[in-house]
Amino acid sequence: MSLDSKQIAEMAPEFFSGAIVDAEAAEATCRRLEGAMARLLAVVEKETELVRLGKLDEAGSLQPEKAKLVSVYMRGMTYVRDQTISLGNLAPVAVERLKRQHQEFQPVLRINLAVLATAREVADGLLRKVAEGAGSARKPLTYGPGGQGPRTSELADGIAVNRAL
Repeated sequence: MSLDSKQIAEMAPEFFSGAIVDAEAAEATCRRLEGAMARLLAVVEKETELVRLGKLDEAGSLQPEKAKLVSVYMRGMTYVRDQTISLGNLAPVAVERLKRQHQEFQPVLRINLAVLATAREVADGLLRKVAEGAGSARKPLTYGPGGQGPRTSELADGIAVNRAL
């Protein structure tokens, strides 16, 4: 569930203020993006930990908050990219702080993506095994009535899986 522009503007008005013309606005923009990044980082780290512990339901419950924070973060990054020259001239210290935080953020995201990919592969493997088991031929282990050999087995019906995660 991502946010629309109006919702993002309510949460982070600095990212919609037009051109940055003074140091105060530049600092406020950097602080807002740092805050959004810190909140997103906290949710991503929590999600990673929950997935590692196998608590997938709890990790899934973080998705709406994560989606909101990603929307704000992406809007902020776009705005900062568009205002690079103004920010660099008006708040160089804040920009450097933002760059450092962004560099620290990247490896955490890579770890999160790797953990989520691993969890998905495990889940897909389990589903494949279940589908193979459900779809394999059922072989009777005994003889039929009157000592006859077992009849040909019937294949099991398939299973349906909702792959939307």
